[in-house]
Amino acid sequence: MWADIDLDAFASNIAQIRARIGDGTAIMLVVKADAYGHGAVAISHCALRQGVSALGVGTSAEALELRRSGVRAPILVLGTIVDEEATACLVHDIQVALHSADRCQMLEDLAARLGLVARVHLKIDTGMGRLGVLPERALPLLEQIRASRHMELCGVMTHISSPFGMQDEFTALQMQRFREVVVEARRRNLLLGWVHAANSACVFTGLDPLYDAVRPGISAYGVLPDGLPGAEDLEPVMSLRSQIVFLKDLAEASPVGYAGTWKSSRPTRIATLPIGYNDGVPWRLGNNGEVLVRGERARIVGRVSMDYTTIDVGHIPGVSVGDRVTLFGRDGEEQITLEEVARHAGTIPYEITCSVGRRVERIYRGGSGVLVPRPRIAHGSEPLPLDASPPNLARA
Repeated sequence: MWADIDLDAFASNIAQIRARIGDGTAIMLVVKADAYGHGAVAISHCALRQGVSALGVGTSAEALELRRSGVRAPILVLGTIVDEEATACLVHDIQVALHSADRCQMLEDLAARLGLVARVHLKIDTGMGRLGVLPERALPLLEQIRASRHMELCGVMTHISSPFGMQDEFTALQMQRFREVVVEARRRNLLLGWVHAANSACVFTGLDPLYDAVRPGISAYGVLPDGLPGAEDLEPVMSLRSQIVFLKDLAEASPVGYAGTWKSSRPTRIATLPIGYNDGVPWRLGNNGEVLVRGERARIVGRVSMDYTTIDVGHIPGVSVGDRVTLFGRDGEEQITLEEVARHAGTIPYEITCSVGRRVERIYRGGSGVLVPRPRIAHGSEPLPLDASPPNLARA
């Protein structure tokens, strides 16, 4: 079993994003959750060749993995970090999202002890209701950051809650709350670094202004929520494949799989695939989903198990052990999209790619071209080697 990752399709999607935001806005590509299951290291290096200026991750471990792989571009931990992770972030020049006054003080004290500068992005909660400071508490924190010798403001951001961007009225309300803080911060000369808010949905539904940077995630991998404009211009990046390892001819009324939830209505042939819900095939596709074999659709029959999936291939001539099977992606003229799989599984496409497990080898194809130059950025500096020692790194 393997996942084909089409880096040329990925590069095309980055170009589509660039076409919508213009040359004056930077791209911070979100590569959290192993780049939505596509492989963060390979995707990040390809993205930087395509002109992406910075990377957003969910955890400090993800950021450190990218540093170890040689990524020297700015990396922002979009989520929260625990105290034990803060030192590694500062030592390796990883930028941190700031969500509270307590965390601000902790980072300032730690940076002072290490003789470093904590580079932070203040997150303002305009309606997501999770991480971030409320708008009325943002300006005092910006003043504290500005007054500190050991903190550098690299950005101010918010998180849009709607998957439909500007098609949702609540997005306009969130942006108004964000804009009020930004305007006042500028008036007080407290604003440094990037102002950023737009996710994939906002980029493709015309958020204005886009500010200094956008944070696309799923659109770069070829997916947008149903109905959003521009979805037809994106190319799927991942295809999930396996192969037939066993064939068995069954009589009518023969059960297949755990609990015998499917019984053949006719004599047929069942193919077994060495891929299951541990590898990214949703359990809910049992007796529900389809795959492609020799360019034809075959139904998943019986329950999907941890390691195996069974399909009915009795209607497809010439099927043999070793034949390639496409769980999602294209085979000849037929295609099974991520959106189709998600619909059958009762979930969203993001979950499908993120659940493709570690046993599934990622095979990268294409991606050698450079589409646009990466804009220079004013903040940040060359990160430290991962074995660097804090006492020798004073910058303040």
